[in-house]
Amino acid sequence: MKIGIASLAHMHAIGYMDALLQIDGAELAGIWDEDAEKGQEIASRYQTAYYPELNQLIGSGIDAVIVCSENVRHIDCVMAAAGAGKHVLCEKPLATRVEDALAMIAACRENGVLLQTAFPVRFQTSIKRGKELLDSGAYGKILAMKGTNRGRIPGGWFLDKELSGGGAVMDHTVHVVDVMRWYMGAEVTNVYAEAASRFSEGKIDDCGILTMEFDNGVFASLDCSWSRNRNFPTWGDVTLDVICEYGVLSINAFNQKMSVYRNDNGVSWDYWGDNMDLELIRDFVRSVRVGAKTASVTGEDGLRALEVALAAYRSAEDHRPAPITLAR
Repeated sequence: MKIGIASLAHMHAIGYMDALLQIDGAELAGIWDEDAEKGQEIASRYQTAYYPELNQLIGSGIDAVIVCSENVRHIDCVMAAAGAGKHVLCEKPLATRVEDALAMIAACRENGVLLQTAFPVRFQTSIKRGKELLDSGAYGKILAMKGTNRGRIPGGWFLDKELSGGGAVMDHTVHVVDVMRWYMGAEVTNVYAEAASRFSEGKIDDCGILTMEFDNGVFASLDCSWSRNRNFPTWGDVTLDVICEYGVLSINAFNQKMSVYRNDNGVSWDYWGDNMDLELIRDFVRSVRVGAKTASVTGEDGLRALEVALAAYRSAEDHRPAPITLAR
């Protein structure tokens, strides 16, 4: 199966390419990026072709595309791929506007291709085990949830709202909201949020707190900030406490590591755990290979998580709860 990378803008692009090299029967068949020098250098490193135009990559005989462009440009890449009959794995957030997400979903459906949203956290062992335990009924009814997705502040286009669509609230809300939705099969109906700029010199929102109500009566909170300092041992964290009738399920998706303490540089992590990117790409390749009718993590999943992030921005601006009417 031949797979192309549409843009190297997102930091996950390299991880996805590394993953493709580890999957039998999958071929990294080409790269497109607007920056020719960068694109050619990375293509040479990975011994694949560089295409100066997106349509050249899409028309090169590939079977699928992984979209890693700036958030606002996802729609252009997805629409081009869908129109050419190529399956799509799109980096999150799926889009920056609801209407764009709906158009992307419709285009892929009409052209008979998969649209998968890149939510790799779903493929981490402790997250999957949490789903199994909750589905088993061992913990009883879910009453509330408390999540975090904090990380180091990124640079570049992530701090440009015209390209990213938003800062930490956009970037980090969607992962944990997707897991919450997946665990419960429920939708967020109302969001109250506070957001501010504390680490990026006022360039964009870099810290946020959300409280959410789900249509099954569950109440949830989320810290979705870029609040880790530059020397923090890893780029992020995802934790989740699920408060249930018969106990609390506590999950730390970044805890598969050893903490190493040194005199010269303090603490570092020796990570031995899951490669979420690899498992995400493996799942996408499997779905395309077997001719799955829908992706395991759909475009609709990406849309619903996006709706929560956008509602959070409305709430933070108005300083009042923001209701969500699901787009169709």
